[in-house]
Amino acid sequence: MRRPTSIAPPKGELGVLTPGMGAVSTTFMAGVELVRKGAALPIGSLTQLGTIRLGKRTQRRSPLIREFVPLENLDNLVFGGWDIFPDTAYEAAAKAGVLGPVHLEEAKGLLAGIRPMKAAFDQAYVKRLNGTHVKHAKTKFDLAEEIKDDIHQFKKETGVQRLVMVWCGSTEVFQSPSEVHADPRRFEDAMKTNHPSIAPSMLYAWAAITSGVPFANGAPNLTADIPALQELARHHNVPICGKDFKTGQTLLKTILAPGFKARMLGLRGWFSTNILGNRDGEVLDEPGSFKTKEESKLGVLEYILQPKLHPQLYGKICHKVCINYYPPRGDDKEGWDNIDIFGWLGYPMQIKVDFLCRDSILAAPIVLDLVLFLDLAQRAGLRGIQEWLSFYFKSPMCAPQLYPEHDLFIQSMKLKNTLRWMMGEDLITHLGAEYYD
Repeated sequence: MRRPTSIAPPKGELGVLTPGMGAVSTTFMAGVELVRKGAALPIGSLTQLGTIRLGKRTQRRSPLIREFVPLENLDNLVFGGWDIFPDTAYEAAAKAGVLGPVHLEEAKGLLAGIRPMKAAFDQAYVKRLNGTHVKHAKTKFDLAEEIKDDIHQFKKETGVQRLVMVWCGSTEVFQSPSEVHADPRRFEDAMKTNHPSIAPSMLYAWAAITSGVPFANGAPNLTADIPALQELARHHNVPICGKDFKTGQTLLKTILAPGFKARMLGLRGWFSTNILGNRDGEVLDEPGSFKTKEESKLGVLEYILQPKLHPQLYGKICHKVCINYYPPRGDDKEGWDNIDIFGWLGYPMQIKVDFLCRDSILAAPIVLDLVLFLDLAQRAGLRGIQEWLSFYFKSPMCAPQLYPEHDLFIQSMKLKNTLRWMMGEDLITHLGAEYYD
């Protein structure tokens, strides 16, 4: 990846398209509107509240990130998307039950005017949902072309200058990469023959990439994590990233596990269970979709703890993940963790974590940051996988010869060093040896 020689300024408005206009996307849209009105703070958003240290500690230069890099202003975001149900964003937000009545009414003017476009949907990939607001076409290629038409029409009708697409739809059934994902030609041939290895989320990714629109995958679906779409992203100079927003239980794992490893504390087992009652919980109640999510959540500890390098500490970990659909809980997910660790001379200890979180409240600022950073990346001329955005994902995409980095603190350093690199500032190593000569 070459250092940008210049970054184009953010001219005009930025369109944000979300396949899936449910709890996450409507909470994101409403939150942006509330922040624009001065009715709330963008808590959880690195782009809005985060600072970045520049130069030596003695220089005391720590500007806000949004003042350091040329990010788009929130006032210039325009929203749209697709959904398998015809509800407006306001109706969808009301049904999701994430926002309280005061916030919902404050954002009603915006949300009520956002109607979803018909979605490309196939129940074979999300078995627990039955879409009524869907496209019909002879082939998957035709569906993808219709999505491209939607993108073009949205841009024409709204007058936005640039676009970013963030998948906020449901988790699809588990898929492994196959030969039809190997290159663009085989991928497009597979779309034309309705090959079962081409999932709906891939149609959106293909449509976005071939339209020059940056794409982020907020679900654990395979989607753009295949050679065909990554090659297309490089060819079309489009930045892409994914997979699976890092919100509740896995966020805590990527905070706690690096601490255990840093102190060389051993781990015998980590049992995780979740209850949630939103549409995500309903979808994950189906074994095929749960398998996709399980694979995303299970990989975290292996890559952080590196058992092959530390077999005495992490070579025999029992790692279990359960997700239970419990409708009364709604969007207020609860994650329990029982962690069996051991310390000096092998003596056992336990840690119990009960995280009563709000799934969409944690996900919404991630969507915002990805929109702004992907737009920045495209204006800086970056293309293909943006590994520096791994900070936001449970199962980060990376180059095929690399292993994904899951440690939240390494991810944070990589993200901020990438911003410094883009802007021609010195990278921060935290060495500081010159102060002790």
